[in-house]
Amino acid sequence: MDKALEELEAAEAAAKKAALPAVEVEPQLTEKVDFDTFCKSDFRAVKVKACDAVKKSEKLLRFTLDDGTGVDRQILSGIHKWYEPEDLVGKTLIAIVNLPPRKMMGLESNGMLISAVHTEHGEECLHLIMVDDSIPAGAKLC
Repeated sequence: MDKALEELEAAEAAAKKAALPAVEVEPQLTEKVDFDTFCKSDFRAVKVKACDAVKKSEKLLRFTLDDGTGVDRQILSGIHKWYEPEDLVGKTLIAIVNLPPRKMMGLESNGMLISAVHTEHGEECLHLIMVDDSIPAGAKLC
């Protein structure tokens, strides 16, 4: 009976280990950012009103976002490899909204969407940080 129990436990442990994906994450940066500098970044919840692929770009998606100000915000993000535009409409994401505007493919981007990147089974994976849709547009992260 004990031998059968040991074999069962070993089989369960092997199955559990096999089910876990081989995930690699980038090493943490060694350069430190002081607290006051970090606090200057304005992280906000934003609602995706519209999203479309940028013409002549394989990577860029153009987001029209509700950031709680009453004026639509446009942010471009190079995530088309991982997301189809129509799948993101209606989602609540996190953005840094106080970065200076940046031109990409002739379009102005006013912020940066926050995502997590890792390697799984030798392939780069990206996940936008999405929050509960009950969080209102413009809510400040703290």
